[in-house]
Amino acid sequence: MLDFAKRFDPQPFHLDEEAGRASIFGGLSASGWYTASLWMRAYADAILVDSTSQGSPGGRELSWLAPVFPGDTLAFGFEVLSARVSKSKPGLGLVEFRGTAHRGDECVFRFVCTGLFSTRD
Repeated sequence: MLDFAKRFDPQPFHLDEEAGRASIFGGLSASGWYTASLWMRAYADAILVDSTSQGSPGGRELSWLAPVFPGDTLAFGFEVLSARVSKSKPGLGLVEFRGTAHRGDECVFRFVCTGLFSTRD
């Protein structure tokens, strides 16, 4: 978490416990981008590695709903919202999904994204 913050999001409350305590978070907190990268790794391991993934055109509704702290245990979720075959590229499917991260019952991160996948015959 600290190495990520040092390299990609070096805001004081992501790097230093005292600065974190003085912030609105009340303690050292993870970068939201770090939380997103943990979600992405879990998604890649669980779904993408053995899929026909062709990337993604992007997403929307990215929200960091609560700070994540050292020692927190997160559970990652994936919910398919819709799926369709591309009109312009018939061999390509578009899957819209919601990704989430929860700490216990509290959702701390969520977003909506579209994945591109090769279709099966």
